[in-house]
Amino acid sequence: MEKLCSDFDRNVDYLDEYFGINKSFDIVRKNIIFASAEAAVYFIDGFLKDSSIERILNFMLSQKTLPDAVQNSAENFASMLIPYAECDIENDISKITTALLSGAAVIITNLFDYAIIADTRSYPVRSIKEPENDRVLRGAHVGFVETLIFNTALIRRHVRNKDLRIELLRIGEDTKTDVALCYVEGRVDQKELNELKNKLKNIHTRSLCMSHQSLAEILFPKKWYNPYPKVRYTERPDAAAATLLEGKMLVLCDNSPAAMILPSSLIEFIQESDDYYFPPFTGSYLKILRIITALLTVYLTPIWFLLVSSPDYIPSWLGFIKITKEYPVPIFLQLMLTEFAIDGLKMASLNTPDTLSNSLGIIGGLIIGDFASTLGFIAPDVIFYMAFVAVANYTQASYELGYALKFSRLLLLIFVSLFGIYGLICGVILINVAIATSSKNYLYPLIPFDGKALKRLIFRTRILKK
Repeated sequence: MEKLCSDFDRNVDYLDEYFGINKSFDIVRKNIIFASAEAAVYFIDGFLKDSSIERILNFMLSQKTLPDAVQNSAENFASMLIPYAECDIENDISKITTALLSGAAVIITNLFDYAIIADTRSYPVRSIKEPENDRVLRGAHVGFVETLIFNTALIRRHVRNKDLRIELLRIGEDTKTDVALCYVEGRVDQKELNELKNKLKNIHTRSLCMSHQSLAEILFPKKWYNPYPKVRYTERPDAAAATLLEGKMLVLCDNSPAAMILPSSLIEFIQESDDYYFPPFTGSYLKILRIITALLTVYLTPIWFLLVSSPDYIPSWLGFIKITKEYPVPIFLQLMLTEFAIDGLKMASLNTPDTLSNSLGIIGGLIIGDFASTLGFIAPDVIFYMAFVAVANYTQASYELGYALKFSRLLLLIFVSLFGIYGLICGVILINVAIATSSKNYLYPLIPFDGKALKRLIFRTRILKK
């Protein structure tokens, strides 16, 4: 039975069995009799706006007689007897099921073989407070939430442009996750838009339980050895709206408070919302400082390790970086162990209650570092340089980019330990190849070169009149 039939009792029995009315306590059927007709209303308890469904049922029950126009017409029934703006008619059971499981109310009657679908859903939602990982000192303290319709409304509030398009798709055989594709018509690259649409429409997967991460892995399958991220994320409506007006596309997933920004280049990852809430000079300083810090997190410890491993390379004015004391553990192992210890402290901090997490990170780092240095296990220089790298890594808003820089640093350390200065050169070449081959136009606006775009990305330029 793929579609509803003209037999009302048979439809009720089939849907009761199909939805598991007697097996799931939260899927409810409400029978009503109004005028000379019967109806069954199906809904999921917890997804329903009580006031909306009550208004619909009260209006239906208040009818003493039914107009002739609604006797055999689902369209007329919906327009004349359902006092609700968002309603549709459908007789395909698979589509009715998707609507019900998404939270809509489904009404069937003995008057016709169609169901009335009223979108009375109301999802549980947290407040739209500022996201934890993308805070600003100025500007709106508002962030996306896990409900898709709220997120699209937040974007509409920022972009009041008639050319803003938000297309809805459902992906996943089991989850049927709502996915919204947002773009501004006339500003987006039409070729890239068509390519992304085709990819989204041709996705065949059972679920998107991990929302954006699952979707990103399907859309952009990458080789396991390339850690550089292809997708930028933001949880801020103002940042998302700004990228739309720059010609980017957004992909929003239901159950996720993040927006995917496509396409993305490596240099765009250095941007943060706070840069644009400060004057141009301050914003430019922050951007340039972030670039320098990112480079230092990759190259500082490998270059220092190369110099202390080959003292002949150290110029006289850098003599203070030499390690004169012998340690039972080689410097290379000290650096690697410290790298892993820092990640261990991060994971421990994430799994620690909020009231204790800051204390754990500080106390754990101090105790471990102090004891390791006192016992002669790790050189104080190693602790200093690794502490700088660990703190500097937090200047990147993107976790994925932060770990990509970390893996690049580890690669350089391994190559330097094996091949010395030639290993450093080979490692730098491999990192650049990985970046260049990550995705199309990943190095834009360097390759292909666009001077104006590069200036806007590196410097916080002044907003000019139209």
